[in-house]
Amino acid sequence: MTSTSELPPIPSKRYFTIGEVSDLCGVKAHVLRYWEQEFSQLRPMKRRGNRRYYQHHEVLLIRRIRELLYDQGFTIHGARARLAQGPGVAPPPVAAAQPAEATPPQGALPPGEPAQWTAAEREDLRGELLRLRELLRDEAVL
Repeated sequence: MTSTSELPPIPSKRYFTIGEVSDLCGVKAHVLRYWEQEFSQLRPMKRRGNRRYYQHHEVLLIRRIRELLYDQGFTIHGARARLAQGPGVAPPPVAAAQPAEATPPQGALPPGEPAQWTAAEREDLRGELLRLRELLRDEAVL
């Protein structure tokens, strides 16, 4: 597999087709379409016939996602969380192992505590809502 450092330089163009992005990032087109569903930051412009046009910053984002998933071994969920932290954020320190009784179940809230959404959850929800809005707009045109 090609490492991120071996990828070709990104030409100075305004828009790239999915085939061009596939070649520039070393990722198949169907993977790019899947990542659009998983990463709300990835929103290529769509024109006639639902053809995707990516901008330079999106090509960089795809390369970053590829690096997190393929080179650093993150899961989709972990890569999504890392991207939500921002570009210059160091990984959180690894906590010392504690007995199972001392750690409440993940997602458990203390009694009387309101549920809080993480930034990643809010961003995922926002992406879903935007996707639904686009679907509804498309349906209204038909």
